[in-house]
Amino acid sequence: MMNDIPWHQLYDRADSGVEIDHFEPGDSYEEDEPLGAHRDDHYIFFLVESGNAELMIDFHVVPLTPGEIYFILPGQVHHRINAEMAYGWYLAIDTSLLSAAQRQVFEERLALQQPVSLNETEQQRFQQVLEPLYRHYQEQAAEPFYHPILYSFIQVFTGMVAALYQRAESTGIAPNRKTQLTQAFKALLTEKHKTLKSPSAYAGLLNVSTAYLNEALKATTGLPVSHWIIQELMLEAKRLLYYTNSTVKEIAFELGYADHTYFSRLFKEQVGQTPLAFRAAYRE
Repeated sequence: MMNDIPWHQLYDRADSGVEIDHFEPGDSYEEDEPLGAHRDDHYIFFLVESGNAELMIDFHVVPLTPGEIYFILPGQVHHRINAEMAYGWYLAIDTSLLSAAQRQVFEERLALQQPVSLNETEQQRFQQVLEPLYRHYQEQAAEPFYHPILYSFIQVFTGMVAALYQRAESTGIAPNRKTQLTQAFKALLTEKHKTLKSPSAYAGLLNVSTAYLNEALKATTGLPVSHWIIQELMLEAKRLLYYTNSTVKEIAFELGYADHTYFSRLFKEQVGQTPLAFRAAYRE
């Protein structure tokens, strides 16, 4: 069992900041860590061509069926894809290779992202990009203009995926102030949840009133600011309980709670189990 959830650094295994594989039935991957759980400092994209696959991300099983594309955000705790009965593509891409606009599309969600289905034309277009991208990726890096060409292909691919997700969620209406505020809150929450616990603290950083921030979150997600703060903290607590050997007191301190008994009561109230009962139940 680990003392911390491992972080995988893409540049430890890919100098270019890109790693691509075409998986087939029978492929398997050995995990370096017990439980096979880790975080990545980069994005991962999957496109399933045929067969079925699944991912475990933050205690959710995400099934992938033929013609679906999906991504994992940097920092999300996950296992390797279970794709022993599937054909498809895997791409690991350093965050710096995505544009700010693309990252906004991928990172603005408050809930777990969902796979997007491709129609036949879209599948053909992705193949027309992925196949030459993979051929180029396999060439020697010493080839003239190897990296500029590689990164141009990557920009095309990530742009196509971002466009798909944006279209899938688009209502045909330009983002309004409340949607933009929700997205800004999400970015802050991901960064500050261990140190900021109150809605008023986030409202202050966003230069709006607490009442208006609550109104915006309720309008876009149906739930108030306090719900999302607690959910972010409980998700991180679950990760640390399941994937590490840290004590409840250590986890409480890491999440910004000086009183570990208060943290334990809060966890039980939110999750329905004490922290240790959760750890025991999920490790069975």
